[in-house]
Amino acid sequence: MKQLCVALVMLSLPMAGMSCPEALKFQKRQLAGEEIVNLCQAYQGKVVLIVNTASKCGYTYQYEGLEALYSKYQDRGLVVLGFPSNDFAGQEPGTEAQIQQFCRLTYSVEFPMFEKSRVREGVADPLYQTLARLAGEHPRWNFHKYLLDRSGSLVGSFSSRVEPQSRQLIDAIEKLL
Repeated sequence: MKQLCVALVMLSLPMAGMSCPEALKFQKRQLAGEEIVNLCQAYQGKVVLIVNTASKCGYTYQYEGLEALYSKYQDRGLVVLGFPSNDFAGQEPGTEAQIQQFCRLTYSVEFPMFEKSRVREGVADPLYQTLARLAGEHPRWNFHKYLLDRSGSLVGSFSSRVEPQSRQLIDAIEKLL
């Protein structure tokens, strides 16, 4: 019985002893905060949807769908990570505090949001350089989505036109959960 309990505890630990997958080997500061989050420690073993966001974009309404995905599936292991970016047509001009307030008050965003980031080809920060290399494509606009499985492997890249509530994205997520 004791061995069974130990085995169950080991199974519940997030990928204990495994090395960090390439797509999560980054530390990012929380939006409008000082806390640095080690993405590997925080999210390894989860299904991760990484999205570059903007508050003044034609796709900004997707915040609502992203929050709905996070709310519906977080207990099953999904996490949505938002990275505001001002790379496309200056559609995220505000300060991090303004972005955070907008997301919370307008769309009740509770999923983790991180520091403003560069995502566009040629100027992308290291996280987005890695995601683009793995996917074979950089974001071409705001609300591009990269999907990682529980092992941290990239399994999907979805353009801005693929909405959070689309059957294509939901099917991909459900398959991984």
